[in-house]
Amino acid sequence: MSIQDRLRALDRAQQKRPRISFVVAVVKKFSDDQASQLAALIAYYGFLSLFPLLLVFVTVLGFILQGNPNAQDSVLHSTLSQFPIIGSQLQHNVHSLKGNGVSLAIGLVGSLLAGLGITGATQNAFNEVWDVPHKHRPNFLISRLRGMGLLVLLGILAIVSTVVAGFATAGTPGAAAVVGGVLVALVVNLLLFFAAFRLLTTDEVDTADLLPGVVLAAVVWQVIQHLGGYYVDHVVRHAKETSGLFAFVLGLLAWLYLGGQVTLIAAEVNVVRARNLWPRSFLGGPLLDADRRALTASAEVEERVDEENVEVDFDGPPGRSGSAPGPDRTPAEGQPRRH
Repeated sequence: MSIQDRLRALDRAQQKRPRISFVVAVVKKFSDDQASQLAALIAYYGFLSLFPLLLVFVTVLGFILQGNPNAQDSVLHSTLSQFPIIGSQLQHNVHSLKGNGVSLAIGLVGSLLAGLGITGATQNAFNEVWDVPHKHRPNFLISRLRGMGLLVLLGILAIVSTVVAGFATAGTPGAAAVVGGVLVALVVNLLLFFAAFRLLTTDEVDTADLLPGVVLAAVVWQVIQHLGGYYVDHVVRHAKETSGLFAFVLGLLAWLYLGGQVTLIAAEVNVVRARNLWPRSFLGGPLLDADRRALTASAEVEERVDEENVEVDFDGPPGRSGSAPGPDRTPAEGQPRRH
């Protein structure tokens, strides 16, 4: 038996195991959507927007906690420590919270422009993941309003959660403080990802279909935060003298890219689950019913005006009973109707 035959036998075996085939289908769609490139674009805009957003964040907290240096120090260090990989470097370069109107104005303008870049890139990525045709995507104004709404909401949640976590960990560190900090961070992550998934995903998707990905993204992100701290303690800290700045920049980019990857993988989980896009043929043939539906939806993405309709035909019978929903067919269960 050749290597190709063995791979095809392995592919047929995974199709018969629902849990394994679900994971394979997520990986397959992630690859088909070129989600790694979308995550890289999110990381790029995230890199540009992070420091203006931090400037606004620090300045706003400076106004809120003005006259309370102990609370400022506690909140500052508890906040920056939440940034995996780069938290320790930020703590050494930001020494206090100072409210300044000029800094706030500059930060607001910079963070708005850069923040709209990252929300726009993320909206585009979610539309690609959900196979939303271009003619059904939000227009320029609506997409910017959604992006601004997300920035405001995320900023409020971040400030509130930071103040709460800072005061919770202001005393002597102990088991209760550690557990409380982890729980607060997890709740905040759940709220942040829910807001992002709801505001950046087309309204045709039910909120219930977003929750599995929200939970997955929040939990994985929590793990990444702890692993980032381990990386700083065992790798970056020992490299400070020779390549501290290099490690800082690489760590920041890696963190942002990994965050984009986690977010899009969680979104792919939602798509595969909501539209029953499994099992899939990982090697490309014979095509299964889920393959045909996924490829049909992917082709329909290119519809750019209302008068344009993309029709998809396949050669040969499907690998499973059923066929892809065409213009005159009823979509399969879990497949949103196209209007």
